Amino acid sequence: MENTHKVADGELPTIMVTNDDGIDAPGLQSLVQVLLSTNRYRVWVCAPDTDKSGSSHSITQRGPLSARRTQVYGTTAFAISGSPPNCTSLGISKALFPSVPDLVLSGINKSINCGYRIVFSGTVAAAREAFMQGIPSISISYQWMRDTSNINDFTFAAEACLPIISAIFAEIKNKTYNQKCFLNVALPTDILNHKGIKVTKQGISSGIPGWKQVSLNPQGGYISMDMNSVELNGNVINVSQELLLFKREVKRGNTDDGETDFYNLLQGYITVTPLGALSNVDIDCHTYFKDRLPGVVTESTSSDPS
Repeated sequence: MENTHKVADGELPTIMVTNDDGIDAPGLQSLVQVLLSTNRYRVWVCAPDTDKSGSSHSITQRGPLSARRTQVYGTTAFAISGSPPNCTSLGISKALFPSVPDLVLSGINKSINCGYRIVFSGTVAAAREAFMQGIPSISISYQWMRDTSNINDFTFAAEACLPIISAIFAEIKNKTYNQKCFLNVALPTDILNHKGIKVTKQGISSGIPGWKQVSLNPQGGYISMDMNSVELNGNVINVSQELLLFKREVKRGNTDDGETDFYNLLQGYITVTPLGALSNVDIDCHTYFKDRLPGVVTESTSSDPS
């Protein structure tokens, strides 16, 4: 779908806000509140009714989605039972709102989306869905740090994004906006003392996954487990044979080089990374398989007994 909506003179441009943390998440709530405080935008909200973090670009193909009308700081809002891309797709379809938004913002996510994390981010996927349907979009994430960050940081993060949003609308108005990409914005922990904005490229930084065996405790949480059996609901279960519980642990991995998103984020910059919908690979990969696969096909054909 191509975005043919044009902002008339004197008409406020429309921003639709979504996320993957859920419609009640403080990141989304702060973003909406800050946008409204400018009195420069009409704001709609169409976001998941529960936390859908890490859901990537999942979509609902069977069965209906529910949309519950609600309000976020007085804006027209809908809590959707589907994934973040579903929320975007439904929100820009004119089924819920009277027109197509001029810009889709996804966030603010309570965890940073850089490097390989972009692949499984529901926040990024919601923005990607808008881009694939011809709507300018930005995904936004904040580097929340336990024992360091607080709820007010989402407001500061949203305020730090206002110049970027304003610049995008200026490009849209001038008909010079580059529609071949969408933007992924990452905000550092110490947002009040950030070093500025840098345009970066997606790196390969990613947490190194690890798994720790755990068991349920009586309160319903988890405890570390170094035993071969556990009592669950009055029954002693041989964990090694019947029930294994594991909790994901992520350690910091590679931080790339000076041009990448996560590297610059760690230096204190707000990073703006243009992204596309396609998973492009290095030209060397094409050359490699173009040189080798014809030989594989020939060998396979000559060895086929049929």
